[in-house]
Amino acid sequence: MFKNAHFRNVFLNLLIAALGLVYAIFMAWLLFYRDRSFSDGYAFNLVPFDTIKRYVVHYDHFNFDIWFKNLFGNIVLFMPIGIFLPLLHVKYRRVFALTATTVLLIAAVELAQLLSKVGSFDVDDIILNTLGAVLGLVLTRMSQARNNRIAE
Repeated sequence: MFKNAHFRNVFLNLLIAALGLVYAIFMAWLLFYRDRSFSDGYAFNLVPFDTIKRYVVHYDHFNFDIWFKNLFGNIVLFMPIGIFLPLLHVKYRRVFALTATTVLLIAAVELAQLLSKVGSFDVDDIILNTLGAVLGLVLTRMSQARNNRIAE
C-alpha cells in the first residue's frame, strides 16, 4: 500500500495520510466556504507578479492583515503539500515532480473558485502557493538529512 512512501512503518504512513486528508479538508473549507460570498462576475489575474507587485509596492494602501495573508498566508498555508507528498511518495522528493503537481493542483482550485464565483483566478496565488510547497519540500529534505546524520 505504501511501497513508495518515505517510511516503511505502515502505521506512520497511515498517520501521515490521515493528517494530509485533514489538511486537504481544512484547505477546501478555507478556499471555498470560509468568509466567501458569491460574486456576480468573474474575477481573474493572468499577469504573473501583478498582484504580488501591487502588495509589495503599495503595502501602505492595505490593511496589514490583508497584506500579510495575501503574501505570506499564500506561502505558509501550502507548505504542508511539500511535506506530505514527499513523505507519502518518493517521486515528490524531486523539485520538478512536486512543482508540476502543485501547479496543476492549485490551478484546478483557482479555476474552481473562478467558475463557482467564490473567488478569483489569480496566477500570483499559483506562484505563491507553489513557492510554499517547495519551501515545505526544502524543510522536509533538511529534516531528513538531519535525521540521517543523527542515525549514522
